Amino acid sequence: MNDLMDKIISLCKRRGFVFPGSEIYGGLANSWDYGPLGHLLKQNIKKAWWKFFVAERDDMVPLDTAIIMNPKVWEASGHLQNFSDELVECKVCHHRFRSDHLLEAATLEPQYDKEQVKNIADVKCPDCGGALTDPKQFNLMFKTFLGTTEDSSTVAYLRPETAGGMFVNFKNVQQVTRRRLPFGIAQIGKNFRNEITPGNFIFRTREFEIGEFEYFIDPRKQENKKTKNQGEPWEEIFEMWLGEIKRWWKDIMQVNMDNLVWHEIPDGERAHYSKRTVDIEYKYPFGIKELHGIAYRTDFDLSRHHKVSGADLQYTDPETNEKFLPHVIEPTFGIDRMLLVALLEAYHEEEAPTSEEGKTETRVVMRFPKHLAPIQAAILPLSKKDELVAVAKPLASELRKHFSVDYDETQSIGKRYRRQDEIGTPYCVTVDFDSLTDRKATVRDRDTMKQERVNISELRDYLVEKFKK
Repeated sequence: MNDLMDKIISLCKRRGFVFPGSEIYGGLANSWDYGPLGHLLKQNIKKAWWKFFVAERDDMVPLDTAIIMNPKVWEASGHLQNFSDELVECKVCHHRFRSDHLLEAATLEPQYDKEQVKNIADVKCPDCGGALTDPKQFNLMFKTFLGTTEDSSTVAYLRPETAGGMFVNFKNVQQVTRRRLPFGIAQIGKNFRNEITPGNFIFRTREFEIGEFEYFIDPRKQENKKTKNQGEPWEEIFEMWLGEIKRWWKDIMQVNMDNLVWHEIPDGERAHYSKRTVDIEYKYPFGIKELHGIAYRTDFDLSRHHKVSGADLQYTDPETNEKFLPHVIEPTFGIDRMLLVALLEAYHEEEAPTSEEGKTETRVVMRFPKHLAPIQAAILPLSKKDELVAVAKPLASELRKHFSVDYDETQSIGKRYRRQDEIGTPYCVTVDFDSLTDRKATVRDRDTMKQERVNISELRDYLVEKFKK
């Protein structure tokens, strides 16, 4: 199955989805840059996520917070004290590893990412077989300095998560929007973690993007009107968000749902502040690993900032005037991991007919959902003849007002089709010599390879209807 990862990585560089970072200088370990198509795919995933979880709902508001915040934010949240992993080092080759990852090196499957190695003395270095040091705690925060001096008074940190900015702005957002509970604050942004052992392409990197929201709720028991029973209000809301997450993966990302694993983290293994955590895992070629998660964090975050800052972060019930700290349910989505899943789900190899009768060749096709495809339509004049270009280029310019369009006139039409298949373009529009008289173009479907003649003047409406399906 790792052969699939090799194919994905090769395709990503060859076609401009993902490039190795700083490549002309020898690269930087586990650093990746998104190329033209990778950028477009990532933007489309973010747009779809924002539309689904934020823009189409009346209980969500947006926010965009700073990457560098007052260090007291991270002190209050516990990141400075507790945001760490266990590090071990090989005494022979001096390679460093996370202790929990060595379970996999020892061919044992951890139940979840933070499982501890029970007998580290029995585990050897997976690279050279050498003995390992005792585990030490390694803080994952990236440290920097503000201003011109570098001392303890100017220390700051790159944010390891976007959630902190949403919690410290809770009162500001609630007051200016006048939102009543329950409501959510959402943002998408860059985060930074000094991972000990990043790897598996863009699965685990030190710089990554997260889309998440904090959904603030009333923690007090309420009457359930359907059952007439007293119940915990968070349970129903948690299940609602689980259902929305499933709908996201099925309807919007259109993944094979059999590839998702819904891992309920048991008591004793959750973070101390969590009353319920579900990790949504994916069957990657390199194993079943976390994709993203959802947690009921109670009032841990607001209560910490309420106490440490001295600011009143309580919510006032507009009906009873009772003041209390809201609780929060937090779904978190790694944008880069979602993009990796989109690539893995889209990749297909199949035998396709060639121009020679009875002959076939292997076709690589990226079957992205149409609304996520980096290029939505390709305009392909049959040749570089001036009379064809005179029709094709204005057509491409017009369609660019409505779609993401590529214009390609080099090499044979068959090779151009294969290039577009390999980047996932849903529709190729070919302008040929018949187009000069009948004013029609041939539209080729990526998935079926069926072709249809369509009036050039009706192409925009034709494609609009296709993208609705």
